[in-house]
Amino acid sequence: MALLTCDFFSESLMCGTSITVVLPQRTEEQIGIADVVRDGPPPVLYLLHGLSDDHTAWLRYTSIERYAAARGLAVVMPAAGRSFYADEAHGHRYWSYISEELPRVVSQFLRVSDGPADTFVAGLSMGGYGALKLALTHPERYAAAACLSGALDLVAFSKNPDRDEVMGRVFDHQVRPSDDVFALLRTARSIPPLHVSCGTDDWLYASCQRFAEEATAAGVEVTTDFRPGDHVWSLWDAVIQDVIAWLPVGS
Repeated sequence: MALLTCDFFSESLMCGTSITVVLPQRTEEQIGIADVVRDGPPPVLYLLHGLSDDHTAWLRYTSIERYAAARGLAVVMPAAGRSFYADEAHGHRYWSYISEELPRVVSQFLRVSDGPADTFVAGLSMGGYGALKLALTHPERYAAAACLSGALDLVAFSKNPDRDEVMGRVFDHQVRPSDDVFALLRTARSIPPLHVSCGTDDWLYASCQRFAEEATAAGVEVTTDFRPGDHVWSLWDAVIQDVIAWLPVGS
């Protein structure tokens, strides 16, 4: 695999930002890496970070590079601050950046597939929320989406006094239907297959379970993984391996 950090100017954010990218690389002499390299541009996974992280977190705390190499998968990890991947009420336009500008930038800079059948999105915690919002808002763009320990219930999230700053700055203390993944689930059409996971000791477990149940009842193809564990990287490192194995890469 090749590892890239790309720094560029975002028109949506009106400032510089960064992405970390891993790309499949055909090698003959590299030891210890099981590379799968396909003909043509590789499929791509947009992988979103959590509230306290940045674009380097998945690379630092998991072996995402090895997991992606085994499936010939490119992985794009953008920086999004503490934005909840939203157009912040008092801040930057991260939803516009992530949903519209970033795919254009990736297509311009990188040789990866831009076909919906080869495009996936996943994330943890805040990023799990962002991944589901992308899949529910633009289902035609993704072949599958995964949410790991997602912060999905914004109403419950807003009642946590430690999150008051985020809810005020990002959402102006209002959970609108366009920001509520449960409301989006009820109105979305042609939702791609979803993978929903969470540790059973995580305070977000109940809302993740409820979302999975409501999505299943709505006829969505949902794979669940609720295993013992808390809101920790040791869990996400294990689960992301199963997510990558679950993705319909090359199908």
